[in-house]
Amino acid sequence: MLKQVTPLVLIAVVTACSSPADRRQANGGDEYTNVLVESALIIPEGLNTPVFSKEYDIPKPGSKAHASLVGKQLDIRPPLQVLPMAEGTHVEEGSDNIKIVVESIDIDIELKNELFDVIKDYLASKSIVILNEDFDKGLIETDWIENKEVIDSNFWGSDEIYTLRQRYEFRIDVRPHGRSGNLMIDLIDHEENFDGKEQDIILTGEDKRRYTIDMLNNAVAYMSIKRNQAIKAKRLRESLGIDVNIVKGTGSEVEGEDVVASYWLAEAPFKRTWERLRIVLPEMGFEVVDMDRNKGLYYINVTDDSGFWSSLWNEKELPVKEGSYRMMLEDDTDTEKTRIYLRDSSDKPLTNEVVEAVYDGFSELMQEDRKIR
Repeated sequence: MLKQVTPLVLIAVVTACSSPADRRQANGGDEYTNVLVESALIIPEGLNTPVFSKEYDIPKPGSKAHASLVGKQLDIRPPLQVLPMAEGTHVEEGSDNIKIVVESIDIDIELKNELFDVIKDYLASKSIVILNEDFDKGLIETDWIENKEVIDSNFWGSDEIYTLRQRYEFRIDVRPHGRSGNLMIDLIDHEENFDGKEQDIILTGEDKRRYTIDMLNNAVAYMSIKRNQAIKAKRLRESLGIDVNIVKGTGSEVEGEDVVASYWLAEAPFKRTWERLRIVLPEMGFEVVDMDRNKGLYYINVTDDSGFWSSLWNEKELPVKEGSYRMMLEDDTDTEKTRIYLRDSSDKPLTNEVVEAVYDGFSELMQEDRKIR
């Protein structure tokens, strides 16, 4: 069938491109593969054997060398490099598969779920069909991925097309603690044909590595984009202030009544409140000596090195004496809120007057929006 040609084209030109198979091969002929090795020079008895240079001696192939990889079968392309571009990744390479070690960057997100979602989203973005998926076993198997390349284009006839068809298997293995895992990939099926004719390609270990590295690099690059987006979103959330209210206690030790301790109520879940306090406490002149997140405890020393108390109270007596204290966090009945208690070193609540006096300065710092770094 005659193809439409622009009027500017006066002479028909046939464009020929090198095929993927040609790019694997060295330029020129491969007649050297048929060269016979000549026998060594025979020196007659009584004559001295001349000294031969070993500069051009070809070493014997090793035991692992593939004897058939000569001439057109020898792949001359340089190896590809694995690029662990995503945050929290580094490389481990095997013989036939490539392994990326992935570390968790957010304890609120299950690493296995994240990796499954990233791989599935990446494949969907490339319109690659998933043939088999097993979350428990950590397997994602693709359908045939077909890439076509026009090698010869003729204005009067059909194009000659080189087709590459492959299937891959992604394996996700997360360690029991959930903080790190492996993302592996294998090439499980491979076909090449040119103009409808199947190509006789010997797929070596290096060939498999080249293809799997290329596929995995693309998937990890996609993961990098997603992780950067997640990190930025998290920083934005954490930069926003948290509203804090005072819940005043009842009773008085002086009057001998039962005392219900005053506390602060943060309008945020436990984790976000905990992380916010790591920023705010030093700014208040509270030195964080130790912490136990499982118990919701900050062990703090009160000093006035930051000048916070002096600026807040001027010449008045500080509401909290210098010394050791504990700040305890616990979930409210509403899980989207967190209670904050201030106690002394013996774990006894401070007086309601002290807790209420510190509230204004504390709540102001907690509510302040921060710049994203």
